[in-house]
Amino acid sequence: MLIDLSEILSLEGKTQVIEAPVSMDSFQSKLGSFPVKDKEPVILTITNTGKKVLRLEARGSVTLSIPCDRCLKEVLVDFPFTLERDMDMKVSEEDRIKDLDEMNYVTGCSLDVEQLVHNEILIRWPLRVLCKEDCKGICSHCGKDLNDGPCSCEQESLDPRMAAIRDIFSKFKEV
Repeated sequence: MLIDLSEILSLEGKTQVIEAPVSMDSFQSKLGSFPVKDKEPVILTITNTGKKVLRLEARGSVTLSIPCDRCLKEVLVDFPFTLERDMDMKVSEEDRIKDLDEMNYVTGCSLDVEQLVHNEILIRWPLRVLCKEDCKGICSHCGKDLNDGPCSCEQESLDPRMAAIRDIFSKFKEV
């Protein structure tokens, strides 16, 4: 949803509260596509503080279905966000790019709510998604979910002389 900011920019001191629905059905990133399971409308409060500077306050929440990093079961991950930012509308898009300004949700006098939500999800993306803290993952040989019980795969017997090194590596192992 695009919000026209020209009316707010025309009157200094003007405040506008907007409830903008989130229309995305899936979240696209380099990691893949993740379905949106729940979404709240984004509540935006935009205030003209003068000299073509707008104060943006936004809050909302999106829930995505993301596979567990170990066993691939679907996990519902909530992304609540609150944003407070001053937007200098005098700065050109070229200057924003040059200054590495990450405000790519403002183009001219329009604010793209979908892009704002997309950015907030990226910022809050977890390093690791687990269905539970002690998830055992899947067997690398047969693919059985080890949370449901052990598999019948034969365990490799390693050289006992390498046990000390194996113990060191097992301390640092993260699947």
